[in-house]
Amino acid sequence: MADQEREELISILADQRELFRITVRGIDDEQARKRTTASELTLGGLLHHLISCERHWTTVLTERDENAQLDVSRMAGEYLMAEGETVAGLLAEWDEVAAATAELIRTVDSLDTSVPTPTAPWSPEREWWTVRYTLLHIFREIAHHSGHADIIREELDGANTTYSRIS
Repeated sequence: MADQEREELISILADQRELFRITVRGIDDEQARKRTTASELTLGGLLHHLISCERHWTTVLTERDENAQLDVSRMAGEYLMAEGETVAGLLAEWDEVAAATAELIRTVDSLDTSVPTPTAPWSPEREWWTVRYTLLHIFREIAHHSGHADIIREELDGANTTYSRIS
């Protein structure tokens, strides 16, 4: 029998990803790159970031590197939908990342295991997070940026996660 807490974590992550997917439903690649607010954020850039973020934190959980440092040089393109990337391609990539995350959740030794996080200029002291906390951090990132995405989408064409002009 599957561990209920693990399955609930998988389910809540999937639910939050689905809310973000609803927000980008029906947009084309040009719309995904369009800024609609004073912010530099775009729907495609947020999607790119969420994939990168989830992949980063699941790597932290699997590698458990006590000497890891965040490579800040990759931050320049973190919130950009790169040339050649498409909404469809990014969503397919996110599906693969989500499946890998679900498999990790089901097979990780314990949700209570403490894992070292990479140091960064804004966090020079190594912190140790439990697997559970790290998974909840991924959830928080998706939820946080889903709010941004809703605002960007509303400015783009009036649609959002609760109202869509798409039939």
